[in-house]
Amino acid sequence: MTGAADAAEQRARSLRVVVTGGAGFLGSHLCEALVARGDRVVCVDDLSTGRRENLQSLEGSPSFEFLEADVSRGLPVEGPVDAVLHFASAASPPAYLARPLETLAVGSDGTRHCLELAARHGARFIMASTSEVYGDPDEHPQSEEYWGRVNPVGPRSVYDEAKRFSEALTMAWARSRGADVGIARIFNTYGPRLQPGDGRVVSNFVAQALAGRPLTVYGDGSQTRSFCFVSDQVRGQLRLLDSGLTGPFNIGNPGEVTMLEMAELVLELTGTTSPIEFRPLPADDPRRRCPDITKANRELGWAPEVGLREGLQATILAALRSGAEGS
Repeated sequence: MTGAADAAEQRARSLRVVVTGGAGFLGSHLCEALVARGDRVVCVDDLSTGRRENLQSLEGSPSFEFLEADVSRGLPVEGPVDAVLHFASAASPPAYLARPLETLAVGSDGTRHCLELAARHGARFIMASTSEVYGDPDEHPQSEEYWGRVNPVGPRSVYDEAKRFSEALTMAWARSRGADVGIARIFNTYGPRLQPGDGRVVSNFVAQALAGRPLTVYGDGSQTRSFCFVSDQVRGQLRLLDSGLTGPFNIGNPGEVTMLEMAELVLELTGTTSPIEFRPLPADDPRRRCPDITKANRELGWAPEVGLREGLQATILAALRSGAEGS
């Protein structure tokens, strides 16, 4: 699949797609979107950070299979495979800092196993990379041509360098073995199914506000992020899958906000009166993060559609529903 014509031909038939990390926050939304458009999905997850509850809507579907496995140890998928989407990895700082060796293994051995599976079947391979490959950037906003500023021996390096290595490995397979690959650099994504204890800023703020606890802002709150609603992120991933293009592509929303602005918006939308509590900034925490999505817009025809206020309202509503169901 090397261009628009090949992508159109590929979409004329149902694909059998392997999604690693498919029981996670983003992976589960991706599995749902693939099944909804007529593809068959094999979800692979070791449930170390993913949850079977995220896949409830797909249970019993003839187009969906679940395989519990650790991709860093192997990928025992049987039958035909048309695409492999590698989304396995702890993604929040508390999760990958608690599992440093496992995070590095998923980025190295896990990526190799996924590439090997795709190669055996002549399948397309999509690597879910991250904006963290840019580290604490000197360039702003960050374009795909920027090489990044990552501390290779800092505590966050277990995630940052795992993803950087997985990109290098993916490109080595493309150059040396002709593998059909695509790389997506995912910027902060949020939405329903983010777990309260996930450790990412949106889930932290929403959970704290709904519980009436102080909202924890690190540093003085002037550091920025750019938040992409999950439905926009999934659309971007599907565009990349179907495009036949390699990238890398930044997939994120360029609407940049400070952490203090985000905390204040969550308080407004939840209607709570929780105070804001300032704490020391973690090591190697990026000062600014914002994607340049010119390339994704031009080559994939993709741009985000959901604004931050609308996305946060949907996320808060989902958290309230989840809390009501669990009570």
